[in-house]
Amino acid sequence: MIEVTELTKQYGDVLAVDRLSFSVPDTSVVGLLGPNGAGKTTTMRMLTTFLAPSSGSARVAGFDIRKDAAKVRAEIGYLPETPPLYPELRIEEYLSFVARIKGVASKRVASVVDEAIEQCILSDVRRQLCSQVSKGFRQRIGLAAAILHKPRVIILDEPTSGLDPAQIIEIREVIRNLGSEHTVILSTHILPEVSETCSSVIIIANGELVVEGTVSELTENQSLEERFLEAVSATKRQSAEPTSDAEAADA
Repeated sequence: MIEVTELTKQYGDVLAVDRLSFSVPDTSVVGLLGPNGAGKTTTMRMLTTFLAPSSGSARVAGFDIRKDAAKVRAEIGYLPETPPLYPELRIEEYLSFVARIKGVASKRVASVVDEAIEQCILSDVRRQLCSQVSKGFRQRIGLAAAILHKPRVIILDEPTSGLDPAQIIEIREVIRNLGSEHTVILSTHILPEVSETCSSVIIIANGELVVEGTVSELTENQSLEERFLEAVSATKRQSAEPTSDAEAADA
């Protein structure tokens, strides 16, 4: 469903993503892990065609992110860390507006909005203004907006950031359910999030892939937290070590 090959993004002298390669199968929930500044958000922005890569390639739902950007966007539902809601609209009004923007046929708007509201557990607040609900509900509204057009791929950026424990449990349940019908990439630095919702994990550090595998494989002999710290620490040590005699002399 998603194939990433040598994907690279450079901002001037800063290498944000460095020849990243991985694959994500259909109907799965995959955790994209890494410390702050690891390149997670940059990677997602390239996959959603918001940013053009400096080099490398990626295919989403069979479409190339460079050559078929419009087709890629049609197959993706994206939830940023802070959903861009319109506070003056009621929740159902906002979702109807988004559905029309995403090209849902007029005769289907009401039904897809109802379905998204049901999936994201918003029925009790659908008539409230977006400005009147808690952050947990706002995250669910953003998630509902991301799935209105029935995308094959859903990309979530820190979907439970700032939520209380009860809200986190509700969002996790929604994400797990979405994984039965969609391919989901969940970007986070909250490790319990991945253990509770994901089937496999991709860990990146300094823009590079350091670990890839299923949650069960990575936690067979140690916790996910231990595996994560081990992988990230090894990357830090490697980046601190000179790679040649000339570099050692310069140091």
